[in-house]
Amino acid sequence: MKFIHYLENITGVGIYPLISLLVFFVFFSALIIWVFRADKAYINNMKHIPFPANDNDSTEQNKIA
Repeated sequence: MKFIHYLENITGVGIYPLISLLVFFVFFSALIIWVFRADKAYINNMKHIPFPANDNDSTEQNKIA
């Protein structure tokens, strides 16, 4: 038995791919708009979260490398 035969029995099944495409498009469009409108200082701060800038540690790391 194929999966498509189960889908043929569902009334209005054709709307689900359209809804999922719409959700995908709206989400990524909103994400792109947010990225271009985001504050550059906020983005820079988020970029350094895993490794906070500490002048003493960074100079020691540069000497080792």
